[in-house]
Amino acid sequence: MCRSEAAGDFPGVPDALQRLWTPHRMVYVGGQDKPADDGEDACPFCATPAREDAEGLVVHRGRSAYVVLNLYPYNPGHLLVCPYRHVADLTDLEDAERHEITELTTTAVRVVRTVSAPHGFNLGMNLGPVAGAGIAAHLHQHVVPRWSGDANFLPVVARTKALPQVLGETRDLLARAWGQHEGTTP
Repeated sequence: MCRSEAAGDFPGVPDALQRLWTPHRMVYVGGQDKPADDGEDACPFCATPAREDAEGLVVHRGRSAYVVLNLYPYNPGHLLVCPYRHVADLTDLEDAERHEITELTTTAVRVVRTVSAPHGFNLGMNLGPVAGAGIAAHLHQHVVPRWSGDANFLPVVARTKALPQVLGETRDLLARAWGQHEGTTP
């Protein structure tokens, strides 16, 4: 749960700043959800497809890949396109997997545009821990919607992102809209 408190709620605090508390982010910052090892048994991207869509935040299931909301999003609607198969590198994908990941990424952009009207997107993969991959053992493509002015001071000074919608609501909106865009060509 997130809440904002006025500066006056903190006796002895000498500034006029409000505090936005997002304690759920400490799980990510502290690394509690990081897999214990690089194997399939510890991999959250291997476990997610076994869950119900709403519980696992799955937006769409394809033949060799699926689309899921990022549990720790940079912005509302931040999606991940993941192969079902546990592979770490783009070069390890089979042609059909690579093709479907591209198709799903294209559809994800269309769906998020329909639901949220972002001004742009960041798309990308982080291959390896040194490249910023939080879960390097299982390849995943990021689809991050962006709006003008969405990078405010909170992520910079507080390592906190204010999200205006809970993940379950975002998943429901995107999943409902997905069918309108399935089968459309790029």
